[in-house]
Order: sequence, then C-alpha cells, then structure tokens
Amino acid sequence: MMRKLIDLFVGFGKIGTGIRLCVGLFVVASFAGAQTTAPPSQTPADGRRTQLVQSDQQTAPPITITLHDALDLAKKNDARFLGAVGDTKVAHEDRIQARNATLPSISESTQYLGTQGNGKTPNGRFVTQDGVHVYREWGVFREDMPPDTYMLVGMHRASIAEATARAKVEIAERGLTASVTENYYALVAAQRKYATAQQALEQSKNFLNTTDSMERGGQAPHSDVIKAQIQYGQQQQTSDEANLTMEEARLNLAVRLFPILNEDFVVVDDLDSPHPLPSIAETRTMALHENPDLRVASGGLDEANLGVLSAKGAFLPSLSIETDYGIEANDFALRSVVKAEPTKGPLPNLGYFVQASLTIPVWDWGTLRSKLHQAEYKQQQAHAELTEAQRQVLANLYAFYDEASVARSAVEQSRQIADLASESLRLITLRYQAGESSTLEVVDAENTLTASRNAYDDARRRYRSALANLQTLTGTF
Repeated sequence: MMRKLIDLFVGFGKIGTGIRLCVGLFVVASFAGAQTTAPPSQTPADGRRTQLVQSDQQTAPPITITLHDALDLAKKNDARFLGAVGDTKVAHEDRIQARNATLPSISESTQYLGTQGNGKTPNGRFVTQDGVHVYREWGVFREDMPPDTYMLVGMHRASIAEATARAKVEIAERGLTASVTENYYALVAAQRKYATAQQALEQSKNFLNTTDSMERGGQAPHSDVIKAQIQYGQQQQTSDEANLTMEEARLNLAVRLFPILNEDFVVVDDLDSPHPLPSIAETRTMALHENPDLRVASGGLDEANLGVLSAKGAFLPSLSIETDYGIEANDFALRSVVKAEPTKGPLPNLGYFVQASLTIPVWDWGTLRSKLHQAEYKQQQAHAELTEAQRQVLANLYAFYDEASVARSAVEQSRQIADLASESLRLITLRYQAGESSTLEVVDAENTLTASRNAYDDARRRYRSALANLQTLTGTF
C-alpha cells in the first residue's frame, strides 16, 4: 500500500515537472516575440514604423557653409532677387523688339480672287477684277516711319528700361547680401553665446563644488552653497535660452538658403577675421558712382527726357513706304495672255509697284501741345526725384558710415573689457578660496564675464552688419 502511494506521488511530480517545462517554454517564446515585434502604438496606420531610437546607419556629414556659399545659395532661392532677374530678361527682349521695330518688314503673300463672270466679257462682275480668276503672289517690303521711329525714341526708351532693370537687380542683390549677412552672423554670434553659456555653466558648477567642499571643511557657511546653487540653476536656464536662440537663428538662415528646409549644416566662424573700413571720402566716391538707386533715378530722368522728345516729335510728319514685287494676273504664271487683250499675246506678269504716303499734322485742337506740357511736367518731377535720391544716398551713407565706425570702436573696447572680466574672475576666485572675498563677488564676476563676452560677440556681429549695410550704397570694398 505504501509503495503504491509513493508511485502515485512520483507520477504527479513528473506531470508537474512537465507542466512547469511547458509554461517556461511558453513564457520564453512570448518574451522572444515581444522582442521582435514592435508595439502597436509604434506602428502608424499607413504601415510605416516610427523610429524611436537613433539609427546605426552612418549619415552624411553636415554641409560646411561660408558666407560666400550662403550668398550663392540665397540667390538661387530668393523670390525677390529672382523676380528682378526675370524682369531684366524681359527688358532685354523688349529692347530687341524695339530695335527691330525701326527696321523694315519683309513678308510674302499668296492670294486667289475668284469672282463671277458676266457671261459676255472675260472680266468679272466686280469692277476691281479684270478677270474671273486673279492670282496674287507678292513679296512685300514695308517701312513705317512715324517720328518716334526715325528719332529712335522707342529703342532708346527700351535701352533705358533695360539699364534700369539691371540696376534693380543690383539693388535686390545688395539688399539680399545685407539680409543674409545679418542672418549668417546672427547664427555665428548665437553659437558663440551658447558656448559662453556652457562655459559659464561649467564655472558655476565648479564654484558650487568649491563652496560645498569648503562648507564641509568648515571654511564657508551654508549660505554660500545656497548662493552657488542659485547661480548654477540660473546658468542652466541661460544655457537653455542660448540653445533656443541658436536653433532659431539656424532656422532663419536655413529658410533663406535651401529650397527644402534643411538644418544639417554648419557655418564657418570668421568673426575674428579683419575687415577694414575705407575712408569717408572713398565711400562717398563709390556711393556716387556705383549706387544703383541713383542709376534708377537717373534712368527715370532719361526716360522723362525721351518723353519730351517724343512729344515734340509728334509735330513732325510721318512717312510710310511699301514696295510690292510679284504677280497679279489672271493666270498663275510669269507670262500669260491678258483676257481683255488676247491679241497682244503673252505678256509679262512679274513686276512691282510702290506706295508712299506722307502725313503732316495740321490741327488737333491743341492735343499735341497738351501732351508736350504733360511730358515737361514729368521731366521736372523726375529731376526733383533724382536730386532727392542723391541727397538720400548721401544721408544714408553718412549714417551707415557712422554706425560702422562706432561698431568698429565697440569691437576693440568690448574685447578689452572681456579680457579684464576674465582676469577679474580668476583673481576673485583665488581670493574666495583664500577667504578674502565673498560669494556675491564671485557670482558678480561670473555674470560680468558672461555679459562682456556676449557684448564682444554682439559688437563684432554689429560691425559686420554695418559693413553690409554700407556696401548696399557703395558696392563691395
């Protein structure tokens, strides 16, 4: 009996072992399936899996962009600049068309004129038809010469319009250069400020460690540790803000450079490279000779002068000449028998005729004189606009030059202040470690160093922007 009980328990034990083995295998299989199958929440409805971790595949390195590269990229994508370039191309075609309008036109004409006969004569029923069938094959040479044509007013006006369009392209290009330069160095300065914030964060962390160590050694009160903790927290927030500013500057520049938004690029930091400022006399000369705004205003005056010339030319006569060479006969042939004179035999059909007309204005109730007065008023207005543009260019030149001069001086001054602030922080930190200065002095020195470095970066950025604004008037120097 006892032996049977033992065998029964052993049987149950084997069954339990088998069950535990099956359960274990099921758990392992379930875990393996969980490892190879993405959770439902990570698979979008369109079947594409959302990548939650960084891919192990090697990506292409970011694009390195200089200021020159940035300007070239912006010219390929800026709508205003491309629109100005397109207007120049249109103006060029207008000039070609205006030139061609002064030249005679040559055309070829083929006609057949069929009319009903009268039944008794070989002529048609219409007076203008000398036969039932009339064939015309003409080469037409025509020249219309109103006053604007033989005075070349239209061609000169189109040339002025093309030159004005080219000047507007230069205006757009200089404005784009100033704008992209501002965005470019805004990113460079933001990167420097972020680096400064990171350095200030490291300094505040070191100071926090120093105060904590001195407190444990009985050399500093707990209030110093609290002040260092406050400073460290503030520097963390400043670092986050600097990072946000840097990313915004990167986005602003990326919008100007790429047809499809791309942030995977780095800019070359050349804020420290020297850029001299010419003398005021040199910039004045360049502004008066190389300024596209003045060329646009001058083009407006030239066009107004042509308007006066055209209005005066309207009092002159107009001439029109047309020469036709070919055939107009009852048979499509070089020689044929004239239906009205069959006894004459075959006669030549090929020949020419010339039409010339001269139109002289006599009386129009003063309309032409009124148009001349209008043109003279526009001429006076264009002259006033040109002189105002000259004054405005000089005023902007002096303002931009003063801005550049002040920014250049601020660069040198802010650099010296930043060097002094760095030395001041070093000395005050040593004094604090020696117990000769307070926590507030260290914190103030750290904040002063951060502010002075940011001011130095802002001064260099301001100087570059001032130079770019000045070059919108003078061109590259």
